[in-house]
Amino acid sequence: MSASDHARLPRHVTIVEVGPRDGLQNESPAFATADKVRFVDRLSDAGLPVIEASAFVSPRWVPQMGDAAEVFGAISRRPGTRYAALVPNAKGLERALAAGVSEVAVFGAASETFSRKNINQSIDESFASFAEVCQLAEPAGVRVRGYLSTCFGCPFEGPVSADRVSELAQRLLDLGVFEVAVSDTIGVAHPGQVRQVVETLLLRLATSRLALHFHDTRGMALANVMAGLELGISVFDASAGGLGGCPYAPGAAGNLATEDLVYMLNGLDIETGVDLPKLVEASALVEPLVGHRLPSRCYQAFKVTGH
Repeated sequence: MSASDHARLPRHVTIVEVGPRDGLQNESPAFATADKVRFVDRLSDAGLPVIEASAFVSPRWVPQMGDAAEVFGAISRRPGTRYAALVPNAKGLERALAAGVSEVAVFGAASETFSRKNINQSIDESFASFAEVCQLAEPAGVRVRGYLSTCFGCPFEGPVSADRVSELAQRLLDLGVFEVAVSDTIGVAHPGQVRQVVETLLLRLATSRLALHFHDTRGMALANVMAGLELGISVFDASAGGLGGCPYAPGAAGNLATEDLVYMLNGLDIETGVDLPKLVEASALVEPLVGHRLPSRCYQAFKVTGH
């Protein structure tokens, strides 16, 4: 990368840590509430600016998130860190408000089949639910983020049109969400596709309203981040240790690992405010609980070399 290319990259990146929610909900062991609280607190201590700590969804469908209120009631809230929760509808928002949550996220899809499989609603039905969430959240002073899944490919429908992604992202913003997380739910994206989709989005949306959410199923997550950085995107989702996956993509790897992302951004002199050794400590807490080796390459290297 030339000096001029480096100068065009964002000077600061906001990392949205999704490990306690998107990561743990796709792990098979049941986690004690106290362990979840310790995990969130260590992530806070590492300086993560945004932590998605849980989800106010039906415990029948996502039992791992059944203690969301207890988690929010016990975590230590660090000044400067935003603590968010996923909510599927107005009922979930009511529970989140009762637990003192000040930022929530709704979860939509760019493909009809995935929307029906994932949340049992059509895209239009889901957007009606999101509109209700936004209408109720605004007077309560709660910000709403919007996830848009399968933006780079659907496990049921295959390729997804960039124009379709752009249209739906605009619809989310029109409802009142402050940011759209454009998501590669099953990890099929590559840098060329990221450029195409983001460039299409930027024809109608500002970079400040967009975030990118990658999975590392095909080893492309960091390369995809670079493609996003070069287009001015400065908000990226990641999961400590690379926790997580997608229930509709058997064998899919987890989310982009936060350690790997921070290590790369540090090397590019891009500020994140995240303390990498403390982040490794947070992942080290959860690794024995999940019962398998965490996929983060940087985390595993740090355990061996100490840096």
